[in-house]
Amino acid sequence: MQRWTNWAGTATATPSALVAPRDTDEAAAAIRDAARGGGTVRPLGTGHSFSGIGSPDTGCALDLSHWSGIVHADPHTGLVKVRAGTPLHRLNAELDGLGLAMANLGDIDRQTIAGAISTGTHGTGAGLGGLATQVEELELLLADGTEKRCSAAENPELFAAARLGLGALGVITTVTLRCVPAFSLVADERPARLDDVLDDFDQLAADNDHVEFYWFPHASNTLVKRNNRLPAGQSPKPLHPLRHFLEYEVLENRLFGAVCRLGRAVPASVRPLNRFCAATWSARSYSDSSHRVFTTQRNVRFLECEYAVPREALRDVLHELRAAVGRLDDPVMFPVEVRVAAPDDVWLSTAYQRPSAYIAIHQFRGMPHRRWFDAFEDIAGAHGGRPHWGKMHRLDAAALRERYPRFDDFRRVRAEVDPTGVFRNPYLDRVLGACG
Repeated sequence: MQRWTNWAGTATATPSALVAPRDTDEAAAAIRDAARGGGTVRPLGTGHSFSGIGSPDTGCALDLSHWSGIVHADPHTGLVKVRAGTPLHRLNAELDGLGLAMANLGDIDRQTIAGAISTGTHGTGAGLGGLATQVEELELLLADGTEKRCSAAENPELFAAARLGLGALGVITTVTLRCVPAFSLVADERPARLDDVLDDFDQLAADNDHVEFYWFPHASNTLVKRNNRLPAGQSPKPLHPLRHFLEYEVLENRLFGAVCRLGRAVPASVRPLNRFCAATWSARSYSDSSHRVFTTQRNVRFLECEYAVPREALRDVLHELRAAVGRLDDPVMFPVEVRVAAPDDVWLSTAYQRPSAYIAIHQFRGMPHRRWFDAFEDIAGAHGGRPHWGKMHRLDAAALRERYPRFDDFRRVRAEVDPTGVFRNPYLDRVLGACG
């Protein structure tokens, strides 16, 4: 069997078999076969998680790439039923053609819809939740091969767990999303000093539909991004295709990739390169369809660790992180990203029952990252931070149990639907503990 590797190269596996079902009967048969032999099954997405959550380990890898596309859409209610293997970029394009859109998105659109909701993918917006909060109904294949539907009204506990289920409860076959009428966003991006942004951040979050900022750890400047709904009746004004190519493809991918490679080859250059990159940030403003503004193509490969902390702790965490950067032996090439989310009721959501600030740290692939990530995890953990399930982190079930009020409820539902661990892998063994 061919070796599997995720996008960042942080997880690899050699599964015993690869099955690419074209319908749920074939998928169910693969699950039953694995269960009878005491094996495991993991659905394969696009491998964009940085943690080992998507690793098929030595079990059966279930390739759902044939299980894609919209099943049914109702423009009047906004309910859209989509197959689990549908990549977000394809879903966004199909929704746009129907006059619909997802209310919020992250900045990457390569993941499948099932992978995105199962790992806690989120965008930014003080009044908006992650992608899992947009789910109205799920259908999934359980460990015995049976298919079960769940929603807030039908099998509500399974739904509460499976909306962000880590792939631990079954193989999602369809997701029903509550979409909104298609809309355009006005994007405003401009540099600002980190201290000024932190002083004004609560107001920034309150005044804008979506706000985030990037900060190079060895510099004092940030790039603040504000995205707001384009008023009805106004036509969007996208960037000229040439400018879009130059700024996003040439500058943010090719040139930045070259700068990162230089920093990796000559570590002493990283700090001045950080300051140079931050100094070159400039203002730009445009408007376009929501999914084109939300998402950005990322070709430069990196490692990532992200924690959600209580909104009120953001300033303290970043001040402590800034101090920690100065004590590192190895410099940090990649910027830090900060976003926000509203509290929600999804059991394993990083924003469960609290307004949250998301802090994501990165390092260019191939550069030392362990001390940087450890320092960040220590700081975020001291403030009750919850790690993104799809990003790199070191926590285990005992630590996570203290941070999620419904952790034991999730484990109880898991024991009911997968008592023998058909869907387990080493990552789930660490973060959820043993099955049963």
